[in-house]
Amino acid sequence: MAATVSDNLLDWYDAHARELPWRAKPGTPSPEPYRVWLSEVMLQQTTVAAVKPYFEAFTRRWPDVAALAAAPEDDVMAAWAGLGYYSRARNLVKCARAVAARGGFPTTEAELRELPGLGAYTAAAVAAIAFAQRAVVVDANVERVVARLFAIDTPLPGARAAIREGADLITPDERSGDFAQAMMDLGSRICTPRAPNCDACPLAADCAARGHDPERLPVKAAKKAKPVRQGRAYWIEREGAVWLVQRAPEGMLGGMRALPDDGWSARGDGSGEPPLQGVWESAGLGRHTFTHFALELSVHIQRDAPAAGGSGEWWPLDRLDEAGLPTLFAKAARLALAD
Repeated sequence: MAATVSDNLLDWYDAHARELPWRAKPGTPSPEPYRVWLSEVMLQQTTVAAVKPYFEAFTRRWPDVAALAAAPEDDVMAAWAGLGYYSRARNLVKCARAVAARGGFPTTEAELRELPGLGAYTAAAVAAIAFAQRAVVVDANVERVVARLFAIDTPLPGARAAIREGADLITPDERSGDFAQAMMDLGSRICTPRAPNCDACPLAADCAARGHDPERLPVKAAKKAKPVRQGRAYWIEREGAVWLVQRAPEGMLGGMRALPDDGWSARGDGSGEPPLQGVWESAGLGRHTFTHFALELSVHIQRDAPAAGGSGEWWPLDRLDEAGLPTLFAKAARLALAD
């Protein structure tokens, strides 16, 4: 079965591979490890459509790992703004500097795991795709394909050991990078979470779940309702500029430029003294969902404000898109500017 699965999938991939800016065409030499690594970090919990413009902007500005390693972290964080999960950007800089210091990317999965921010999946993906090493690459798409192929009905996360064993069984010694990307493409285009197109699947003949409600696999635990926090953000404006602060390096949205707020990340109760005395106008309520909670952020405005105290900077309103505000505060800014 293993040889049949890998051969059929690679034949399908040769004809149907997606063209992506970080990929090499099937059967051609491997892409640069920098491009593979950068794309894999960006693609964590993020869609291909969202990643494409960021990847292209990053590689224009920092065309190789040495250029990224030399970049100020603030510039990288600003360029990352809107992509979410900002710890990825901080680890990106750390990893680029570690790679530059050693003179290039290591070529084995084990050595790649030693780099800052590279977990099991990313190390396996870079080893397979960039260095043609046999590695078992399991992302959410692969997880779904394998769970259905072998009819693994143990609920997640308990099923992951069996899914990895199944993925290992069908991963070939040759063209492991193409195979990994073929599995990703199959999961995103054919073996989809809802209404999988089994008639078009190259693995249909070997799939144990076909004809037995494949949509139910993999079995997922029921999602818990996310708690909701409340907070306040403050838009302080004077002479065509807004007061921005830099968040602490650790914690939520660490190191990012932002509007002053009331510390919702610590208390979550929407209380706290505003940063300036005087009259505040309400610009409305912004909502944003994080991994573990949702936030309702009320936005308060003071225009023609006196000089702000503490650490921060006046940022020109006509260059606000260059500030690299994370999505939460970009939403708050839009409320303030609309008001």
